[in-house]
Amino acid sequence: MPPTLTPQEFVHRWRNAQLKERSAAQSHFIDLCRLLGVPTPVEEDSTGDRYTFEAGARKQGGGDGWADVWKRHHFAWEYKGRHADLDKAYDQLLKYRESLENPPLLIVSDMAQIVVHTNFTNTVKRKVTFTLDDLLYPDKLALLRAAFTEPERYRSRQTTEEVTREAAIKFAQIAGLLRAYGEDNHEIARFLIRLLFCLFAEDINLLPNRIFSQLVRATRARPALFEQQLGELFAAMGVGGLYSLKDIPHIDGGLFDDASTLPVDTDILDILMALCDMDWSNIEPSILGTLFERSLDPDKRSQLGAHYTSREDILLIVEPVLMAPLRRRWAEARLRIAELAEAWRAAPTAGGAKTRALAALERAQTDMLAEIAAVKVLDPACGSGNFLYVALRQLLDLWKEVSAFGAEQGLSLRSPLPGTAPHPAQLYGIEINPYAHALAQATVWIGYLQWLRENGYGAPAEPILQHLDTIREMDAILAYDDEGRPVEPEWPAVDVIIGNPPFLGGGRIRSEMGKEYTEALFDLYGDRLPNFSDLACYWIEKARAMIDNGMASRAGLLATQGIRGGANRTVLERIKETGDIFWAQSDRDWVLDGAAVHISMIGFDDGTERHRTLNGMCVDRINTDLTSALDLTLAVPLFENRDIGYRGNQKGGAFDIDESTARHLLSLPCPAGRSNDSVLRRWVNGSDITGRARGMWLIDFGTDMDLQDAAEYEAPFEYIREHVYPARRNKPKWWIHERPRPAMRAALLPLSKYIVTPHVSKHRIYVWLSSDILPDHQLIVFARDDDYFFGVLHSRLHELWSRRQGTQLREATSGCRYTPTTCFETFPFPWPPGQEPGGVTPGEEGDARVRAIADAARELVAKREAWLNPEGAGASALKSRTLTNLYNQRPTWLALIHRRLDEAVLDAYGWPRELAEPGDDHDEEILRRLLALNKERAA
Repeated sequence: MPPTLTPQEFVHRWRNAQLKERSAAQSHFIDLCRLLGVPTPVEEDSTGDRYTFEAGARKQGGGDGWADVWKRHHFAWEYKGRHADLDKAYDQLLKYRESLENPPLLIVSDMAQIVVHTNFTNTVKRKVTFTLDDLLYPDKLALLRAAFTEPERYRSRQTTEEVTREAAIKFAQIAGLLRAYGEDNHEIARFLIRLLFCLFAEDINLLPNRIFSQLVRATRARPALFEQQLGELFAAMGVGGLYSLKDIPHIDGGLFDDASTLPVDTDILDILMALCDMDWSNIEPSILGTLFERSLDPDKRSQLGAHYTSREDILLIVEPVLMAPLRRRWAEARLRIAELAEAWRAAPTAGGAKTRALAALERAQTDMLAEIAAVKVLDPACGSGNFLYVALRQLLDLWKEVSAFGAEQGLSLRSPLPGTAPHPAQLYGIEINPYAHALAQATVWIGYLQWLRENGYGAPAEPILQHLDTIREMDAILAYDDEGRPVEPEWPAVDVIIGNPPFLGGGRIRSEMGKEYTEALFDLYGDRLPNFSDLACYWIEKARAMIDNGMASRAGLLATQGIRGGANRTVLERIKETGDIFWAQSDRDWVLDGAAVHISMIGFDDGTERHRTLNGMCVDRINTDLTSALDLTLAVPLFENRDIGYRGNQKGGAFDIDESTARHLLSLPCPAGRSNDSVLRRWVNGSDITGRARGMWLIDFGTDMDLQDAAEYEAPFEYIREHVYPARRNKPKWWIHERPRPAMRAALLPLSKYIVTPHVSKHRIYVWLSSDILPDHQLIVFARDDDYFFGVLHSRLHELWSRRQGTQLREATSGCRYTPTTCFETFPFPWPPGQEPGGVTPGEEGDARVRAIADAARELVAKREAWLNPEGAGASALKSRTLTNLYNQRPTWLALIHRRLDEAVLDAYGWPRELAEPGDDHDEEILRRLLALNKERAA
């Protein structure tokens, strides 16, 4: 829509406005929409589901209004009165951004300026400020308009990993110069870690007025003065006080316990100048320590440009071992808190009932928060602290989720005070490398301070840092007593042990570690581990003993793939003797000392964990060779199942539109006399299947339409030229979807309907879609239109197979990924597809067994549809009527229909009906028979 307010009119109107925040905010925003030529919330979304004023009060079941304006997938916007502290407004949005669906932009403003903060993941944060005078310029207006129409324009092109790597390279240059000047390596490391913290501290406003950068610039040509002034700054940071007439906070933590510096020259100051220009608030702690360790340690400098272990890699261990039990308990506590909140709201005031209900609600939340805050984590080979940092961040994120949920229920939003929230003090580490040990504390503290800032909690009370005596510099597996005899080092009692111990094949231990060390190790552990076990086995054995002795509950450690066989397997056999393996990855890509390797991961405990996951699949048991009782990996794709199962269409751009936009485009003419309905299709993704369908459409120019023909559909084409082209301008056929799946489209062409299931879902649900609907890539598509085939897919037999063959998400309740090649193409149907006895034409199934399956499938679909859309139900009642909720509840009528379907499918296979009764033994028997049938068919 065209602008209806000129920049001059807008600026004149608001330059001298004296209205208070509440009365001015919505008027200011509506005027801004008129200035930018974009719809207001009411004009674009009369329901308020996607774009609305006062988002928090509407979306979070009460509260104080967490965002004055909210537009889904675009921004959350908070207003403050003129000359108010906009940083506080930004902190407010940070606290609630998850509840606002984590929009890409967080915007704060008063009547005189607008500040846009980016909220994209894994990119450098940007902050763009617009003054009233800026709005007089077309380029500034265009950029501000992008917040409403194209927020991706604000995304920084540089990732946090790239910034961190660049910073480490520059620090390596400084280290090299200091080393060339004859400085001690350990003193170099300590000095550079101090500089690193100064750069970080000023960019998160711990140090005022960019005081470190000012010092570097002011003394760039006078190195001696820089050293003298830097020493004074270090001294002030060590105890707190004045430096250059500025208040310096008390940093402490042992990092600034003296004022010593190292000599520098203009070359070093030039590098520091470049470092000062970087945004250190966006440094990535999960790789920071590793990269800086390589820059500081002469023996590892060659690895500086090599691969590193990412946060995502570390989460592979942290999530199942540390977080999964906490998330399960939180899922239970969340339901309890919601029930208590409802009881509190309904409780009468008289007689103290309301007070007692509130106390019970607060106690339930406090107990969950306290449990998270009390977890002690040990990494006995902590390196530069990356596992510990990631663990702390996950604990903090969960703690915040609990706090925010309590706020949604009406409780006060908690602040992460020490003792009540996760804190670096609950992290324990052991590291023998002095460079890594020195960095570990800095990594953890920087990550902690960064999390506080990113989530709107500011800085902790002084002293900012504390001594972390819990991270110790020592050998984790071998020590000596006062008489020089080898003894086992003592590990601290904790809840969870995680980490990446060093790998060293048994045959290399003597040459790498020395004869004396090797013989001492063999003497100390010889009755528990075979000599020349891989070095990682000693960490695993000590963790097992910690659990066996009640000094830890769970452990998750990496090991070489050789852990599954030979002498190394002994340590896994010992785990099974005193506990059990509850989680494992038998073969996983990893990065070791900068090189890509394959490793195994093992999570184990005392046997109390009930969930077992191997290679992402739920299993009944995990053997010492890291396999399950039934090895379904022996199943092979069946030729008979080819050309039926597909991934859906992947659009790869903003081709999707809502129904009103689609109807508008359909009403517009084409220059060539064609109809726009040729390139507009209804579109469904996974959430439309598991939830309520949103009525979305897709602009689709097929698989190979050329530019000339596409452009003749004028209105749809011009829409994607505006919304898609900017992001896909470098693609040869930017108007064609990323992966249009021509084979899938060809297979669906002769059908009037087809079957889909979500790629990822908690319940394995199948539904029919009309052939005029284009399925998203988050759907798995089956090119069949018969009820028999639908019934077999929806049977418990196929669900068991697909869950074992698919990739499990965390625990079973989180759901499973369905992949056509492993879940479908390996699945043996009662008869090879296309060879069913009597045919499968709907309503004319010739064989009684086929008819029975088809009848049960039709009944299932009909009764589900009746439940989803009951006659006369209003819109509010229908919101909770989703397939996910239906299968969560699994009412008796639904269970009975599925039981009838399962028995019909078992009859088709000629297998006993009692296998339809759920149970581990029956599940294994079904899978055993299916695997045997797979092998028979494959042969």
